[in-house]
Amino acid sequence: MSRIPPLAPADAPILVRLAYRAAAKMVGEVPEPFAVFAHHPKLFFASLTQELAVGKASTRLPVSVRELAVYRVAWTLGCAWCVDFGTMMQRLDGLDIDRLREIGAYATSPKYTDAERAAITYADAMTGTPSTATDEQVVDLEARFGRAGVVELTYQIGLENMRARINSSLGITEQGFSSGDACRVPWQDGQRTAL
Repeated sequence: MSRIPPLAPADAPILVRLAYRAAAKMVGEVPEPFAVFAHHPKLFFASLTQELAVGKASTRLPVSVRELAVYRVAWTLGCAWCVDFGTMMQRLDGLDIDRLREIGAYATSPKYTDAERAAITYADAMTGTPSTATDEQVVDLEARFGRAGVVELTYQIGLENMRARINSSLGITEQGFSSGDACRVPWQDGQRTAL
């Protein structure tokens, strides 16, 4: 269970309950980070707005490049929830999720393209503390994806660093999305409350 319990629908403002309903319709269950953020409705809606806007705006990169870079950040930082959700997103995008087992050996695995390797290497560089991203990496990525693609990749990697660090710090763990059988959010009273 997360360090801050998810906000039950019965305790949530009406707009948050409507957002819960929409999220459950989109992914099969209310994502636990969503329900934890609901304790601060202004940040809840700021985060929701950002996620929706970034999702709509991220159109320059091949989906596999974007999703693998984001997944690598989650995997590197050890965010079980992000790995779980990221696996589901790749499955829903029609990507080969079996190759995620080889993410640790991406540099030599034949399951990854050169473009995917370049994006994952950049994700590693950005995720390190301090960042070790280089001019050469950006030049290489720009040749592959254009300037807008580099900005999109950088933004997505930075955003996943934020998500993974928040979720891990709040003790939010996997929810069963990767198996296609999402676990119910553990509401405060231990009972599933109608949305």
